Amino acid sequence: MDIPVLDRETTTIDAPVAMTETAARVVRNLLEEKNIPDYHLRVFVQGGGCSGMQYGMAFEAAPRVGDTVLEVEGVKLLVDPQSMSYIRGAQIDYVESLMGGGFRVDNPNAVTSCGCGHSFRTAGASSAASSGGGCGSGGCGC
Repeated sequence: MDIPVLDRETTTIDAPVAMTETAARVVRNLLEEKNIPDYHLRVFVQGGGCSGMQYGMAFEAAPRVGDTVLEVEGVKLLVDPQSMSYIRGAQIDYVESLMGGGFRVDNPNAVTSCGCGHSFRTAGASSAASSGGGCGSGGCGC
């Protein structure tokens, strides 16, 4: 599926990023608890983490110019064009463990990823970016 490049406006399209019902329920509950039910969840990628790149999420009131707006499991997601190139086809889940719960991204574009699912590297990324050590070395906080 081709994602349109949005220069001057945003649009809602079929989702190239999936979210499990469990993750969507957690997001909807957080929006209600914070009394911001109409906000969107921004999903983004930035440099860092133990594998070179890391995922981020934040609530925002409205999309920015160029964002792709996705409706997934009743949650409105915002993804900037650069991040979309890294997470297209990914699934966002929420998992519980003995250490607590958290969001995890299953990304088919990642060739390596951190055990906690917060950090990754793609085929085109330099391995030097992840030379800071493996997961647990302080890069991602696993």
